[in-house]
Amino acid sequence: MRFVLILLFVIALLAVVVIGVSLLVRSTTSRKPPPPRTEDPRELLRRRYAAGEIDEDEYLRRMSGLSQEW
Repeated sequence: MRFVLILLFVIALLAVVVIGVSLLVRSTTSRKPPPPRTEDPRELLRRRYAAGEIDEDEYLRRMSGLSQEW
């Protein structure tokens, strides 16, 4: 009878260890990276104009397009 109790205790202990390890692995691998930050189109346009990638006419045309309600 004592042998059966010891065997059940060892099985229960192993089950707890296996469940604990699987939960630990699942919690560390399921972390998703944060979604990429979406930039404000107006800010992106301002930076492109400041860097000289687009001229003033293009800047003003695109800014007016962004301010329109669709």
